[in-house]
Amino acid sequence: MRRLPRGALFAAAVLALATACGSKSTPPATTTTAAAAPAHWTITDLGTLGPTYTTSIASAIDEQGEVVGGSGTANGTQHGFLWRDDKMTDLGTLGGRDSGAAAINEHGQIIGASLTAKPARTHGFVWQNGKMTDLGTLGGRSSRPRAINDKGQIVGESLTASGETHPFLWQNGKMTDLGTLGGPLGYALAINASGQVVGESKTAGGRFHGFLWQNGKMTDLGTLGPTYTDSSAVAINDRGQVVGTSYTGVVTQNGQQGHAFLWQKGKMTDLGTLGSAYPASDGVAIDASGAVVGSNLGTAGTRQPVLWRNGKIMDLGSLGGTFGATVAIDDRGQVIGVSIPASGNSVHAFVWQNGKLTDLGTLGGAESDPSAINEQNQIVGLATTAAGKGHAVLWTLKA
Repeated sequence: MRRLPRGALFAAAVLALATACGSKSTPPATTTTAAAAPAHWTITDLGTLGPTYTTSIASAIDEQGEVVGGSGTANGTQHGFLWRDDKMTDLGTLGGRDSGAAAINEHGQIIGASLTAKPARTHGFVWQNGKMTDLGTLGGRSSRPRAINDKGQIVGESLTASGETHPFLWQNGKMTDLGTLGGPLGYALAINASGQVVGESKTAGGRFHGFLWQNGKMTDLGTLGPTYTDSSAVAINDRGQVVGTSYTGVVTQNGQQGHAFLWQKGKMTDLGTLGSAYPASDGVAIDASGAVVGSNLGTAGTRQPVLWRNGKIMDLGSLGGTFGATVAIDDRGQVIGVSIPASGNSVHAFVWQNGKLTDLGTLGGAESDPSAINEQNQIVGLATTAAGKGHAVLWTLKA
């Protein structure tokens, strides 16, 4: 039931940044309006930590416009970065070769993962005021953080001494094992301002179920189908409303169908789909008001970005092609995602606002993919250059 939180291009770039040796100088950030981009949006190439032919990707942005992500360096490694004041800063590592930054809160605390010195292990870190702190593990070899709130509480997963993977909460310098729903696996995927944690865990019966953890207790959110079906909780807002996807137990010629759900006050509600032509859906994000975004999967392999608000589902349209998916929604109801234009077969980043889907364009290449949006009309992600290299980018709505 595991799902990638980003679009296809973003996920691929996270897994493998193309790097090469060369000069250590960082190219200055340049602001352009790409040919495919609308006139009222600008796209800024944030550069890389190495030569221009290395690759970078932006993963998150705070309300001050500070951007974090990962970049290739001059010596062929990948390092996490912080971009602010038009400058990209190398966050370094925990002593090993590579690192990458995943998220930032409003106090400038950055989380990510890094290789340690020999023996090389992947450990989560928090970076603040120029210092990278190792989050440690639950006794095993590795850990990975997923999210951080403004209190500095960090959630993710870690290997235990026995080799199981458990969700954790890290706060005040200590990592706490959140346990599981009875099985050997669990992942904490999101945390809200109150410290409520959601994710997914294997049950004693071997199924993945979404969970809510609060006040030291893990609650099984159940599923939309029989107990043998799976579910996953991927996001939670500050009202404690949870969004995710669950199998329903209904089997069609295309397999078992999953539906997006909204869980609140102990009840899981099926958000439904666009109809028989789109029998499956997934939920990926939720805003402060409870609006949910995700996508609908069609019987012919098509995918359509959708928004659920006040019990109704809305088709957000496309850029002309048959594939589209959402990534995030801000608290003003602006949605970001990816869609394939009618003129090609590569995804482009889009923003949906005021009922209109807008192509955000590229850096002259074929593809772009957003990862996050803040409340200041700023979007970050990745776009390819005319030379085919993926670079971290910032899209900004002009006043």
